[in-house]
Amino acid sequence: MKIKRFVCNAIAENCYVVSEGGSCVIIDPGFDGPDELAGLYSYLEGEALTPTAILLTHTHFDHVLGVPALVGRFGIPVFPEKHAGERLAAERPEEVYSGEHFPCEPEKLPSGTQAKDEAEEEKLPSGLCEGMGFKVIRTPGHTPDSICFYSEKEAVLFTGDTLFAGTIGRTDLPGGDYDSEIRSIMEKLIFLPGETAIYPGHGPASTIARERMSNPFLEPFNEREEMDFQSV
Repeated sequence: MKIKRFVCNAIAENCYVVSEGGSCVIIDPGFDGPDELAGLYSYLEGEALTPTAILLTHTHFDHVLGVPALVGRFGIPVFPEKHAGERLAAERPEEVYSGEHFPCEPEKLPSGTQAKDEAEEEKLPSGLCEGMGFKVIRTPGHTPDSICFYSEKEAVLFTGDTLFAGTIGRTDLPGGDYDSEIRSIMEKLIFLPGETAIYPGHGPASTIARERMSNPFLEPFNEREEMDFQSV
């Protein structure tokens, strides 16, 4: 497995091209406009790679800006096909797209307004990521629809905006929930093998072991819910 990172748009979002042989998947394509997309196209051509799918960890605008262009160029599927985040954007776009954090238009999202009711962990549909062994881990918190992509075979985890090097995803945006995010990380991610490499939606890579030892939000095994209860 080969992983190539592209840093996209004004929010410095990480898009990853993950390849195996001559095929690849594109995770969170936040490419903002033709100039950024040109770098991706040049890489794909130079490596003789054929994209087979787009994988989304969530649908905040900085992670999906390039979806329409890539679907139009390659005709590839998007997974998940529909997101809870898209439903939120359709129902309350002024909350999701207004202000300094989300200066984007609703029509830049891929289509779809219904959340899919799927298992907590599952393999991707056959044919999307052949040979990569990805599982989907649902990690609500940063958004209701946040997911991570994990390959046990390759010991890699794409965390989107759930878990970063030294911090966690913000939960003060519409649909965010701090306690859900902590539970998602502590119950589903932090006990993965320590050597598992973390590739987040922003910033540098890390490992599960490093985050166990040094992430201040996960030490000592966050007790916010218990503290809130005792303070009532």
